Order: sequence, then structure tokens, then C-alpha cells
Amino acid sequence: MQTLFKRMIHITKTVQNISYICANIKYQTAMAKKKENKNLKSTKPKVWKGVKKKKHESKTKKASKGISIDSIKGVKDLIEFVGGNRTKKNIKKLQRTIEYQEELKQLQVELIKLQQWVQKENKRVAILFEGRDAAGKGGSIRRFIEHLNPRSMRVVALPKPNDVELGQWYFQRYINQLPNPGEMVFFDRSWYNRAVVEPVNGFCSEKDYKQFLLQVPSFENMLYEDGIIVFKFWFSISKKEQLRRFKSRKSNPLKQWKISPVDMKAQKLWDRYTFYKEEMFYKTHSSYSPWIIVKADDKKSARLATVRFVLDNIDYEGKGTKTNVSLHPDPNIVQRFHRQVKQLD
Repeated sequence: MQTLFKRMIHITKTVQNISYICANIKYQTAMAKKKENKNLKSTKPKVWKGVKKKKHESKTKKASKGISIDSIKGVKDLIEFVGGNRTKKNIKKLQRTIEYQEELKQLQVELIKLQQWVQKENKRVAILFEGRDAAGKGGSIRRFIEHLNPRSMRVVALPKPNDVELGQWYFQRYINQLPNPGEMVFFDRSWYNRAVVEPVNGFCSEKDYKQFLLQVPSFENMLYEDGIIVFKFWFSISKKEQLRRFKSRKSNPLKQWKISPVDMKAQKLWDRYTFYKEEMFYKTHSSYSPWIIVKADDKKSARLATVRFVLDNIDYEGKGTKTNVSLHPDPNIVQRFHRQVKQLD
């Protein structure tokens, strides 16, 4: 326990927003002292309250001594450092964030080893990120690629097809984006647009939709037989959490670009999305190209579990060496699709 908090303290000192954290600590401490002094002034000078007053004085005296960051040895010391028991919840959040960053860093080291193996062995890896709007697909991709070599990986997020592409075989523009030897490709939505997004919003005909469902198993079987390693992730999010994230995007000027007309309809069309999603799973899930369901209401847990799943299912050179992190995904967060699997959406 003591080692954990020493590591927490060390990381807290080095993060870029340490100045903000310190300012927030000072503000909370000052406000706590101000409130405490106000309570002392408002105390009436009655004899029977004398003991209570002495308690206040002793607390004030103890608080005035303060505690340095280097002397923190446990949860109580950490709570006292940031301003009292009122911030206990924030401390737990801080602790979880630090642990998440530490785990993510170790997993990203493993991703670099995986990429080097892919380059050395001329392997081809395609990772598909599917899910409802605001499910956390883009955020997970960013954690995957954060420290990878950009020369041997790509992120594919295709816009709607142009007039020429509309006249082509549906899979043609996606075939052009498949990984080359020694390359990893991350699809932020993929050919599965035709399985869910397009029929829900009326962007394709019923004939096109049914034809896609008939062709996609054969298409993916060809990818498998040709040696392309394919992962298909579906990020499962609850309706309540999706609404919360939409509201967050609207109020945050740095995230407003993420909102599209399709997003605005997502809550109203929730049941239609559910219907087509289930049809997609039943008709396109296979042993050679299975669907992997990720419970994504908790973004941090979903990101870690997704990275772990990829690492756990590829035998690359140097796997698990010189890192102190588990590569086995949490089965309560990520698992292969089957009819009995419990989904958030």
C-alpha cells in the first residue's frame, strides 16, 4: 500500500497539470480554513460550549501544522494534504486515474513490441471499432496509436461515398484501405456501416442491406485465408450514458465537432439501432471472424480491456517481458458474442 502511494505521489509531481492540482488544493484548503474560522466567530460564549470551542481550536492548530507531500504515507495523509474528508471521493478518482495511466503506459509498451513484430514478420493487422454514437471508439483508437510508429500504421475513417464510389462494389473502397505487409490499420467504423447505420437512417435500400449480409461472411473468410489478422470490436453503451455524453459534447466547445445530424437522431432511433445490431451479430459472427463485445460505459476500463484483448490474442516477439502488467482482458468487460451475452445496449 505504501509503495502504491509513493508511486502516486511521484506521478502527481510529474504530470503536466500539476500546477492546476496545486492551485485547486490551495483553494480548497483556504476555503476550509475560512469556513472553520467563520464557525469559530459565530460560536456564542456560553459555558456549556467551551469544550466544543476547544475542539475547534485544536483542529485549527493541527491544520496549521500542515503536511508535506513527501510525508504522505497513506490515504488519511493524502486526504489531509488536499483539504480534509470532503475530498475523499476526489482522492479515489485521482488514485484510479493514476493507476489507469500506469497500466496504459505498460500496455502501450507492449503495443510497440507488437508493431515491431508486425513489421519484422510482414504481418497485416486490421482492427475494426464499431458501436453506437459516443460509445468511445475514437478515444480507444487514440490510446492504441499514441506511441506507435506512424509510418507503419493508419487510422481509416472514411466519409460518405462519392458518386463514383456509389457505383462501385460496396466493399471496393474498404479493400483499398486494408493493411499492407508490416502494417496495422485501425478502422473508425468500417464496412459494417451498411449493417447498422445505413439501414437505420435510410442511407441504403433493403436490397443492398440483404446483399451485404450475404456477402460479408465470404468477404471476411477471404481475408482470414489470406492471412490478415482481423479484430471486430463492438462498443456497447447504455442509453443513459449515451445521452450524458451527448450533453457533455454540446457544452464543451472542444468536442462540439463530434456532434453530427446522425448523432442527434441516435436517442430517438435507439430501438431501431438495437434491432439491426442484433441482426448483424447473428448473421456475421463466425469462428474465423468473431464479434468482440466491449462494455463501454466506463471509458477507461473499456480502453484497457480492448488493448489487452488484442495483445492477448497475438503471439508476438517479447510478449510480456520487461513489463509488469497483465495482458489478460477482464471477461466482465470484453468477451466474444454469443446469444446469452449481456449487453449494455
